Parts: sequence; structure tokens; C-alpha cells
Amino acid sequence: MDPQSTERRPGRRAAAVLFGALLLSGCQSVIEQTYEPSVAPSDNPQIVAEVQKNDPRAQVGAREHPRIVASYGGEYKDAKTERLVARIAGALTAVSENPSQSYRITILNSPAINAFALPGGYLYVTRGLLALANDASEVAAVLSHEMAHVTANHGIERQQREEAEVIASRVVTEVLSSDLAGKQALARGKLRLAAFSRNQELQADVIGVRMLGEAGYDPYAAARFLDSMAAYSRFSSVDPDADQSLDFLSSHPSAPQRVDLARRHARAFGPEGTNGDRGHEYYLAGIDGLLYGDSPQEGYVRGQTFLHGALGIRFDVPAGFQIDNKAEAVLATGPGEIAVRFDGVADKQRRSLTDYIASGWVTGLKPDTIRAITINGLPAATARASAEQWDFDVTVIRIDTQIYRFLTAVPKGASSLEPTANVLKASFRRMTAQEAAALKPLRVRVVTARPGDSLATLSARMMGTDRKLDLFRLINAMQVTSAVRPGDKVKIISE
Repeated sequence: MDPQSTERRPGRRAAAVLFGALLLSGCQSVIEQTYEPSVAPSDNPQIVAEVQKNDPRAQVGAREHPRIVASYGGEYKDAKTERLVARIAGALTAVSENPSQSYRITILNSPAINAFALPGGYLYVTRGLLALANDASEVAAVLSHEMAHVTANHGIERQQREEAEVIASRVVTEVLSSDLAGKQALARGKLRLAAFSRNQELQADVIGVRMLGEAGYDPYAAARFLDSMAAYSRFSSVDPDADQSLDFLSSHPSAPQRVDLARRHARAFGPEGTNGDRGHEYYLAGIDGLLYGDSPQEGYVRGQTFLHGALGIRFDVPAGFQIDNKAEAVLATGPGEIAVRFDGVADKQRRSLTDYIASGWVTGLKPDTIRAITINGLPAATARASAEQWDFDVTVIRIDTQIYRFLTAVPKGASSLEPTANVLKASFRRMTAQEAAALKPLRVRVVTARPGDSLATLSARMMGTDRKLDLFRLINAMQVTSAVRPGDKVKIISE
């Protein structure tokens, strides 16, 4: 949960009710904290000393760059990973349609799986995409595709479209002032400023595969990684209403015909597996230690617990619930259409919590149920509400000038409302200094298989997911029939 990012993952039907039926326009849904991402263009380009200043196309990219960076939670800074991406991009530049074109590569601090380009040589790749890729050729496939958009001037053609200009003008002030609504407007528009037509995508596919082969990379990596991204999208979209607006496949359709086309063009360099470097070893070395999933500014999900070291708070959800740490709130969904929303608002006036609940932001509030309580030594208040087909428990807790809010929704008449709300109330507390200091983010760790290791033993070391084996196979591009041998290097997710 971070007021400076947009994202991400699915919310079920009851969770959607918590966004609409219960909260009115007077409700703020972010927690104020001191974290501010950098929204200024980097002074340290990764490929050349500076982007071409006299190129009018570069001016387009320079104008949009701060907004793109802000919408993805800032830049991801890691010298080893930056050198890796620079190495890949440098090899591609030498065989591109325009070898004199300079590029600025930005790694975005987002777990989303995405990459895109802006006019003038601005290329973007998320750390989430780097974590999913298994070798340099797969990242090269993505970057060559985006570089093809630049060299083919697709960005200029796209920039001329009126709707892109409308999006740009609408969000400029909001995003540069770090307003969440502005960043959501950019995200929900599926980054039209970085979207291309189908014909442009197919043209970039053809150019990109050629660049792969001529740069000495495995030309079949494009088709292979499209398959990996599609598999990951299915894995992360167990809910049909999942928002994929910030993911690669939302603006880069992965139709089977397109994958077949990439393989067909790759055959010009020979049969699959016979030529081209995958760069597996040096790629894994370059992403070892890469931040995975939520950043520290968003808080962490560990099983049934949400912990936020910067805010110093934690709480549990009942067994069987799935926590979804979104930008604007933490959502949790459970069996029987139960949903929980957790967020916070600043309250420097320090009004009474019972008055706050009754102040008009809760639809269907039952005033006679409002009462003051104490939760683990913290002042709190609780009430019930009912709207349409749902019953709600509303609980608010004060820490200093911040009010934290739990909103629990169940189908009307369900007996699960009180037990669910009670778990949240009983478990919410301040973290100790020792707990906060011990909290570490998840990272990609590259390990070497030892004698006796199997997919089962290696995946058991995975953290941050209940579907350990499934995610292990995905991030290592393994099939159900795959096996590991002693000496194989594989990725796991751990602290």
C-alpha cells in the first residue's frame, strides 16, 4: 500500500463493493507518509552520455519521461542490474536500423511485467519483467522490439493522435504533483502514450527478431518469452476482473498467430536450438538479488499477515484469505464472497473516532451501532452498515494523526461478518522496533542445485506465495515434466 504507485492485482466482486458502495467522494484512500519517488529524469543515462538534445523526437520522450517514472513508482537503482541491461541494449544498438540512435534505458521499480518505448530513444523495462526472464536473449527480444518502435518512428505517428495528446495534457499537473488520481488516470488509460497499432506491433516484431539474430542472440527468444509472459498472466489472473493495464500483454497482444510469426521469422537464422547465445549464466548473475514483488514503501504480505515497517503496523487476515496489496488500499478476499479493505487517512484535527465514523463517508451506516473501543491499547471505534446486498463492519483506529480503517463486507445476513472483523481487530497492532528492523523485502536469489535436489525441494524454499511449485516453474520456465540436475542454476524467491 503506497500512495505513490499504481497497481495491480485482482479484486473480487465483494472487494469492488468496498470501493463503490461504501466509500463516498469525501473519503481519502491513501496513507500519508514521507516516501516520495523521484519524478525527475535521471542524470545518469545507461547507454550514452546524454540523449540527443537537438532531436525533436527526444523532446517528446523528455516531456513524458517524468510521468512514466512516477506512474511506475520511480526508478529501480542497482548498478549490477543496470550494467546487465546496458550490455544487452548495447549489443542490439550496433545492429539496429539506426546504429547512431542513442538510448536511455530506465529500469522501473514495479513488479508489473512490462516494457515500452517513447520517441527519442527512451526505453523502459520493469524489474518485474527482468525477474520473469531467464536469460539475456529474452530481455534482448523485448528491448529489440521496443527499439524497433523507436527506429521506425512509431512514436511520432502515435504522438500525432489526438487522444494521446488529451491524455498527456490531462495528467501533466496531477502526476508531477504526485497526485494518486493523476497517476491512476495515466495507468487506467493503459499508457496510451506507449501504445502502438497492431500493424506497428507486427512491424516491430519482424525488426526485433532480425536484430536478435544479427546481434548473436537466440532468435527464438521472442516467441519463447511471449509464451512465458502469457503463462505468468494466467497465473496472476485467477480473477477474471484482474486489472492488467500496466502489463506488457495489455498493449502488446500475444495472439498465437503472433507467436507463430515470431518463430517463422526466427527460422531464417536456422532451426531452433542450433544457434544464438541465450546468455543464461551472466544474466542470472546480473539479476541475483533483484527486488521482487512489493517494495518496502508498499509494505509486505507474508502469508496471512500484512506488515508495513515504515508505518510500524501489522495485522492478520483469517486462514483461507488472499491479501492483495494495491496502491490505494490493501484488499483481502476470502471464501463466501467476504472482502476486507484496509487504508488510512490523515486527521490532524484529531476529532473523536465516533464522530469520524458518523461524518458521512459510510453509506448505509447504522448510527445506533457506533461505539468507542480499544484495540491493543490504541483508541478505536466500530460500527455496522448495510447497503444493497451487503453487510459491513466499519472499524477505525488512531495512531497519532493517522486514522487506519478496516471495512469488512459479507453478503447480507451472512454469519461470517463478526468472526472476520474480530480477527482483524484482535491482530492489528504497532510493530516493535525489532520487528520493523527484521522485516526484509523479497528478492530473486539464484541458487545451484545440489545432488538430491528436485523441483519439490527447491520450490519449498520459495517465500511470499502459497503456490510455491507453480511460481517456481513459472520464473524458471519449467514444464510439469521438467527436472533439475546437480549444478543447474535456478531462481527462487526469498528474503
